Amino acid sequence: MTATRCYYEVLGITRTADGTEVKRAYRRLAMKFHPDRNPDDAAAEKSFKECAEAYDVLSDSQKRPVYDQYGHEGLRGQGHAGHDFNSMNVEDIFSMFNDILGGGRGGRGRARPQQRRGYDLETSVDITLEEVLTGTEQEVDFTRKIVCETCTGSGGKPGTSPQTCTTCAGQGQVAQAGLGGMFRMVSACPHCSGRGSVITEKCDECHGQGRILKERKLSVKVPAGIHHGQAVRISGEGEPPDWEASPDGSGTPGDLHVVVRVEEDERFERDGDHLIQITPVAFTQLALGTTIEVSSIDETHSVEIPAGTQTNEIFKVAGAGLPDLRTGRRGDLVVIVRMAVPTKLNDEQRSLLEEYAKTEQLPVHDSEQSFWEKLKGAVTGG
Repeated sequence: MTATRCYYEVLGITRTADGTEVKRAYRRLAMKFHPDRNPDDAAAEKSFKECAEAYDVLSDSQKRPVYDQYGHEGLRGQGHAGHDFNSMNVEDIFSMFNDILGGGRGGRGRARPQQRRGYDLETSVDITLEEVLTGTEQEVDFTRKIVCETCTGSGGKPGTSPQTCTTCAGQGQVAQAGLGGMFRMVSACPHCSGRGSVITEKCDECHGQGRILKERKLSVKVPAGIHHGQAVRISGEGEPPDWEASPDGSGTPGDLHVVVRVEEDERFERDGDHLIQITPVAFTQLALGTTIEVSSIDETHSVEIPAGTQTNEIFKVAGAGLPDLRTGRRGDLVVIVRMAVPTKLNDEQRSLLEEYAKTEQLPVHDSEQSFWEKLKGAVTGG
């Protein structure tokens, strides 16, 4: 018997994933392994069925707790039918998860889904911390499928009509007898790919596909406070529904997801909406006290350093960090002062330090709070 993979492993999520994460993971994998995008690829079809099986269980509020406690055997033991999507009609899987994928497959004689939606697309932009502070507008270039204007999505030469598929008699499905003739396996017709008709004279522009690839350029507004890896969704800038769902491209197009990548800045480390900066300070400034100037992203601030400050002490400049994506309220600039030891001394400096060294007696602070505890307290407000 073939071992069934862990459903969480199939979807690439943790056991603590909520319903939204489960749905997002399934959608991504279903689009990746969708048979329309992987024609005649048995491995992709197997993966498509496998992630559908995992989603069926992990999205169900009754099945998931049973699976979490008892695994695959628990589902059978609780009276749930064993999941074998490899023996199911592929069309049933499309129907079950049409609300996730959008669009649908269908030949003549089968009901078309009311909600016809195209595929989402993804691209990315790179921005700086300065642009995180103010927000920015970026131009993105990407390629997407659009309905062929020459044939208006039919795939045939203008003035011609598709012919009824002789293999499936226009049904879009074929059935094969299973082991011993006890059951039938129904799948999309291999000759017409489930359309129920074939194009005898193909459009010269799209070569019978009904869709062509076209470059697209857009200006995207990236809001202030966005984090690395977050995405800006642009509604309706994805692809139109596929041919089976909507030959003429009518219905709801997918969306474009623009993933934001924030470039590293050697001046700062980002922690949420806070910025962390290491500032070198001379020994005499730490010992005697001074006022230093530190630069945030957009301005310069004065920081008072009291006499006797130790290296790695932490100071905060309130409101000098980055804005919160929702509220716009800025975080803090966390300044870590670090003693800068000179690498070269002239004779006078060396003489003075040698005299000082004869007089110093440094106390030992066994119970001093660790640097990492101080830093954690500074950025969390503790």
